[in-house]
Amino acid sequence: MRTTEVALPAGAAEPIDGRIAAGVRAWVESSPLRGLVGHFGGDWPTGDLPAVLAALDDFSARHWDFRQGRERPDAREPAFDPATVGLVRDAAAALGLVRAVPPALPRYTHLLVLGGLAHACLRRTAYAAHLARTIADITGEVAVLGSCRTLSPAESRTLADVGIHGCVTEVDALDAGVRVAFGVNTPSEETGEEADHPHSAWSSRTYRPAGLPPVRVLAAPSSEPDRRRAHTADTQRFWAEHVRLRPGDPVLMVTAQIYVPFQHCDALRTLALPYGCGVDTVGVDPALAALAGVPEPALTPGRYLQEIRSAIRSLRALHAALPAS
Repeated sequence: MRTTEVALPAGAAEPIDGRIAAGVRAWVESSPLRGLVGHFGGDWPTGDLPAVLAALDDFSARHWDFRQGRERPDAREPAFDPATVGLVRDAAAALGLVRAVPPALPRYTHLLVLGGLAHACLRRTAYAAHLARTIADITGEVAVLGSCRTLSPAESRTLADVGIHGCVTEVDALDAGVRVAFGVNTPSEETGEEADHPHSAWSSRTYRPAGLPPVRVLAAPSSEPDRRRAHTADTQRFWAEHVRLRPGDPVLMVTAQIYVPFQHCDALRTLALPYGCGVDTVGVDPALAALAGVPEPALTPGRYLQEIRSAIRSLRALHAALPAS
């Protein structure tokens, strides 16, 4: 039986009428999240919504943060009893981390593809090509957003297993995925800027596949290059400035389903609020035949709890960014 999902905050930037704020409250105060907190020994927080979000952030840091500052593949996987495993999986499904759904609109101005580990780069570019060809009418561009993060040996092996060689960075893997999925070979435009610090460099390659919108592969610089590599918000802001994102532009974003809640809310904060665009976020549909040869790591209870924590933190940042009513 399909679990009824809790709706994410609305994709349109309408802080005046409170739709985003109401969506934050509905997700955070939902029964599935309350049930998880209770199961892991917590009392539901008291106070206004900012206080509840702060308390849930703290609670999830103590109980559901298995990364402890490490990259996702290096996170510890906890051992749970069968009842806890079932509860976590049911809650993840209800909170929107499991079931892929199609785009809500027939037409979008832009299609965004978020980068990630090597397997994700291939899966997301393949799904974006499928959407561009069969579902979504894209009037602007397909933007594939990544960083200059160096691939791990395991990621290089993943690429080699499907016949892709010579990739050094995440954006190289995305570029390879675009070439395969969109049937292109040479960019029509290529620009960028080298830098002494690898977190400050950026690059942009644009392909023009026949019968499809242009595809831009963009590696963004970090907004804090001395501290970290570029994160998702950096890439989204960098792209928005390059494309001159306009108020009212509907944007479709592709990621993995497990990341949809937190990355949707991050996009509302970094794109919808400052630029006035709409945001619709979808996860890759694993049933797509083109993905059959690209394995995805197992989605475990620990991973689901980690990304529920990511969603809580993203919702907290989004709510804090809303104009005061």
